Amino acid sequence: MSNYRIRLYKDSDYKIVRDLFAQGILEHDHKAFRHGLSVPRNLLSMLLMFLVSLWISGSIIVSVMVLVAAISALWLCSYYLYSSYVNFSLSDDMLNIDMYYMQRDGYCFWVVESGGEVVGAVAAVPSPLSGGEKRTELKRMTIAKRFRGRGIAKVLCGTVIDFARQTGCVSVVLETSLPQVNAQKLYERMGFRKTHRYVIKPLFVTFFQFFPDGRWFCAIIIS
Repeated sequence: MSNYRIRLYKDSDYKIVRDLFAQGILEHDHKAFRHGLSVPRNLLSMLLMFLVSLWISGSIIVSVMVLVAAISALWLCSYYLYSSYVNFSLSDDMLNIDMYYMQRDGYCFWVVESGGEVVGAVAAVPSPLSGGEKRTELKRMTIAKRFRGRGIAKVLCGTVIDFARQTGCVSVVLETSLPQVNAQKLYERMGFRKTHRYVIKPLFVTFFQFFPDGRWFCAIIIS
């Protein structure tokens, strides 16, 4: 990390931070698609489509076209899951980063700079426990692809943990999805543990299932 420095977000970082975030999230649509192809429920659905179309039409060509259409629909659904999340985020907390993160107590946003270029970012927001204790949620972790594997994510994660400790929080929490394998490994090395999960069920998903294990909710206790 000697060639990098972490600093607070400023308005001149706006475009690059939003671009890094969008690019990082959209990378997962390919992983979700490949995972979707391996889910038994999806494979069974496509096999049934193929057999039913073959029985109705009596044509292999028509049946293959139906199968190709089903695979295309799976890809479109996986892309929609992530693109819709990006669009929502860019119009929500990422619309005015300074106002949302830098002008409110318990919120913060940092960037990683290398040679004058912003190559990563992470944010923190308050997430109170039902018992009245405070916790911080780690959000918007993103690193430019060519700068990964250099320990930057670990330092960004540590920055949020230090921030939570300084603001009197008892833990740091985060959410991650099944395709984000590398991120899960990093969080586990940092001491995070999976606490529970929930399943994403978009209204448009009828036949296909992308994340049978849903999104993981993880937490680390700090002192």
